[in-house]
Amino acid sequence: MGIRNRFLIMMGILSLLALIAMGLTSYSFSKRAAIKEAENKGTIIYNYLASQREFFNEDQNPIINELVEQDRFYPYLMSGFAASRKTFEYFNERMPGFMIKYAATNPLLASNKADSEETKIISNFKANPSQKSSSGTINKNGIAFYYHAVPFKVDNIGCLTCHGDPADAPKDQVGIYGSENGYHWQEGDVVASLVVYIPIAAAIADAKTTAFKLLGIGAGGLILTMLIISIFLEKGIVTPIMALNARTEEISLGKNLDEPVSIDSKDEIATLARGIDRLRISVARMLKR
Repeated sequence: MGIRNRFLIMMGILSLLALIAMGLTSYSFSKRAAIKEAENKGTIIYNYLASQREFFNEDQNPIINELVEQDRFYPYLMSGFAASRKTFEYFNERMPGFMIKYAATNPLLASNKADSEETKIISNFKANPSQKSSSGTINKNGIAFYYHAVPFKVDNIGCLTCHGDPADAPKDQVGIYGSENGYHWQEGDVVASLVVYIPIAAAIADAKTTAFKLLGIGAGGLILTMLIISIFLEKGIVTPIMALNARTEEISLGKNLDEPVSIDSKDEIATLARGIDRLRISVARMLKR
C-alpha cells in the first residue's frame, strides 16, 4: 500500500473519531441545555402555583369559610388542590404538553392517585424529611419529561377538617368524593407531592437532529479535505518521488548520466533530488575512470 493511501486511511480514521466525539459532545451539550431550560420552566410554574396556593390559604379561604354554610363544599372555592388544578387546565390550553399533579397515595380524587414513579418520589420525601424538592427526567407513556416535585406535608391543622375523620368532613365533600379515600391524614405526615412535568421530548429530538446535522456537515468537510489532501499528496509528494525513483534506476544502470536530476521544489524532496544528482555525478566520474 502506498504512502498516500496509508496516510489517507490514517487521517480518515482519526477524523472519523473526531467527528463522532464532536457529535456526541454536541448532543450532550444540547440535551443538557434542554434539561436546564425545562428546569427553569418547572421552577417558574411551581413558584406560580405556590404563590396561588399561599393566596388561597391566607386570603381567600378565611373569607370563604365565613360566607359558606357549614357542611357545604364547593371544590374550586374551598380546595387549594382543586383550584390549582383548574387554573392549570386553563394554562394547559395555552401551553399544551405541560402537566401538574398533586400525586397522593391516598387522594380524594382518583385521578390524583400516585403512579409507581410518583409513589417512589413520595416515599423518598417521607424517608428524608429535610429534602425540599426532587427533580430529574422521567418517561410517562413513552414521552420524556423533566419533573420538579415538592413534598406536601400536613403542616396546617385546618387540612384535617377535610382530610381527617370523614365524619367531621363537610357533608357535601363526602357526597362528592365518598368516605373511603383521602381521609385519616395525620399532622406532620408527607401525604402527597406536587409534581410539575415539563415536556422535553421535542427538545431532545432537536438535540439529536442538531448532532446529526453537525455530523453531516463534518463528514462533507472531511470528504472535501481528504480530496484536497489526496490531490496535494499526488502532485507534491507521490509524483516527484516516483520521478526520482525512475531517475535512480536509470543512474544505477548507467543511463542518461548527462541529464541533471532536478525537482521544482524547495522542501525535503528537493534535498533528496540533490543527493541523487550528486550520486549521478559520482557514478558518471567512476565510469569515466
